Amino acid sequence: MSGPDVRRYSHRVQWSPEDDEYVATVLEFPSLSWLDQDQTKSLEGLVAVVADVVHDLIAAGEEVPQPFTERSYSGTIYVRTSAEVHRRLVMEAAENHVSLNQWAAQRLASA
Repeated sequence: MSGPDVRRYSHRVQWSPEDDEYVATVLEFPSLSWLDQDQTKSLEGLVAVVADVVHDLIAAGEEVPQPFTERSYSGTIYVRTSAEVHRRLVMEAAENHVSLNQWAAQRLASA
């Protein structure tokens, strides 16, 4: 069995002032990272490590995370909040002449 294309995982490369190097991370494997002075090499190193981990997971018969971009999403989320926040959001929605659901979706999209 082959695993997912590891290039489709959610990678990020950013400068780390603490390490004085670029650090590459991947959302689907939060414990993995790769440091390098070269931005491109940090990503290449991480992709190689992720490929090794995916191979090991498959060999061990363990579940391999599906890339976030290939997962299905319903578009429905449920949020619990305090009565005060709920009240404030209802009032803001009314002020903007939209439903609470539309207001919450707009706020989440701009967060």
